[in-house]
Amino acid sequence: MRARSIAFKSPVTVMDTNTLKTQLLQQIAALDFQQAIFPSPNESINQIVQQLENISPIPQPLQSDYLPYLAGEWQLIYASRGTVVTRRVASLPNWAEVIKIDRVWQELAAEDHNKIAAVNAAIIELPWFGKWQLQANGVWFWDTPEQLAKVSFSSFSIQAKQLFGWSNWNWPQITIPVLEWLRSEAVWITSYLDQEIRVGRGATGNLFVFRRQ
Repeated sequence: MRARSIAFKSPVTVMDTNTLKTQLLQQIAALDFQQAIFPSPNESINQIVQQLENISPIPQPLQSDYLPYLAGEWQLIYASRGTVVTRRVASLPNWAEVIKIDRVWQELAAEDHNKIAAVNAAIIELPWFGKWQLQANGVWFWDTPEQLAKVSFSSFSIQAKQLFGWSNWNWPQITIPVLEWLRSEAVWITSYLDQEIRVGRGATGNLFVFRRQ
């Protein structure tokens, strides 16, 4: 499905959006990646994101016409209060000397008019043990095509990517399914969306800034 062009409300909105996006990307780029995705809120970045949310060109990102804008691979470039993985890592003593997060991303694929297949993944690096990919596989689903979706994960996976420094081996992926009666639902709000940038918020207001790959 081909994405249609976004109809902005006015030239002023376009100018303001582009200016704010430039400021946002510059401020995030100035951060160390570990600082950007671990729990360390940056109020200046948070304020820019809030301004973007107020002039979002797509107020109903879950509408079927706009699902192609959501689909694809998105790199996480900022998380105001960290992620599920980084918050747990940050709780470990001397975590910076033990674990490094190389990359965090999300892959989205529209399955029908009110359902998106979602993969949340991260590459972590451990001393001596090399690089590992952690992955959560689930779906977004919703009743009204506005901003709020519910997320449920059906399985979790782990795969060695560079075990003990060996990068030429094809290591198997280990997948652990989640029994249906054990699955829980989380709230996910897409508060800003355009061709390049996406902002998501959890139930507690934690904001996540993604950039399309």
